[in-house]
Amino acid sequence: RVRRFLPLKRTPWRFCQPGSQRPGGFRRLPGNGGQGSPRRPQTVPDPRLHARSGSHPGAGQEETQCQDYEGGALAGDLCEDLCAAGRLRYRRCLYYERGKKVLQADWRGRPVILKSKEEDFASFPPLSLLEGPAEEGGQDVLEAELLLLVAGEVRSALGLELSRSRLGALWPRGRGPRWRRQLASLWALLQQEEFVLLSLLRDLSRHALPVLGSCGHFYAVEYLAAGSPRHRALFPLDGAAGGSPGGRGQAKAISDMALSFLDMVSHFDNDFSHRLHLCDVKPENFAIRSDFTVVAIDVDMAFFEPKMREILEQNCTGDEDCNFFDCFSKCDLRVNKCGAQRVNSNLQVVCDKIFRHWFSSTLKSSAISFQLQWQLREAVRECADPGGPAGDPQRAAPKVFWKLQRLLQASLRELQEAGK
Repeated sequence: RVRRFLPLKRTPWRFCQPGSQRPGGFRRLPGNGGQGSPRRPQTVPDPRLHARSGSHPGAGQEETQCQDYEGGALAGDLCEDLCAAGRLRYRRCLYYERGKKVLQADWRGRPVILKSKEEDFASFPPLSLLEGPAEEGGQDVLEAELLLLVAGEVRSALGLELSRSRLGALWPRGRGPRWRRQLASLWALLQQEEFVLLSLLRDLSRHALPVLGSCGHFYAVEYLAAGSPRHRALFPLDGAAGGSPGGRGQAKAISDMALSFLDMVSHFDNDFSHRLHLCDVKPENFAIRSDFTVVAIDVDMAFFEPKMREILEQNCTGDEDCNFFDCFSKCDLRVNKCGAQRVNSNLQVVCDKIFRHWFSSTLKSSAISFQLQWQLREAVRECADPGGPAGDPQRAAPKVFWKLQRLLQASLRELQEAGK
């Protein structure tokens, strides 16, 4: 008997229901915001929203997943633990909308997240090279053609041209009996932009989640508690606040988290061959490790520079048509075309969406001096709105970055002195 996430009388997908969603494409922002991007029409959901109760057409998918595995249709290093060994156990559904599913599970005693942007394996277009029976002696040709197809998927998803050595990490090397089903599964994964991005960032970024494994079209990442505007400090601190709100513990935690956000911004701006743009900055898309390192846990709306330019460059009649979520461009009215260059920055959006919450007002019980709080508030205001509408965020970013870093480090020194 094949063991499942739960006893067979309870199918975990039954509890995974359509949840809240945002409009797809361009979101209208306060004051100015565009709508209707033809390049990204699908819903870009919040994977941390809880689902509603009731049944849905995906009920029974768990059995289908394992039947496909046992029948040789799909593969993955998590399939055995899911379908036979019982070491991958469902806990709850976090999100389900328009096929995209986000599930929380326990894998060998550790919490993980299982994700796929489509509900069924068959929803992904198959790899044409695998259609029909396998031919003897044709493996070399297949691998050469596969390289071109993988390169095309990476180029489509991320806008990047990768070397053969980097692409080689994205497909199975062996030629065993499961090679064809491994290729079919990998092809479904390669059609999910977040999987491709996280796979390429593996071991390269402390601010991104590594892919832990996969089964068919589902891939697993580490579970970390997401932020929420309902938290006073935006993120659960697990006792690190050290007492009442505004105390030294909370002030130190916020300063450490803010410094890690700055480190993430610098890392994404400078440490790759192309800048990585964050177009959906909000607490729910980030988590904090126990050492206060910020981790981007939802990168569906993160794009390297070549893809960002492709997304931004479109027809327009005004600047409001050139705003792609948190990534803004300008409309050239001479040709009615949005500029391919983003005019705001990751730092500016982080200051606006995250830092304003922390530093926009003075806390009477804060352990940080009033003067330093005022300086931080002014620096965050300058960062979020550098020079007003006529300002140049890209030019102003380095100056305000170092100012914020210096002030945050000063706040940590004040807190350290106060604790002696």
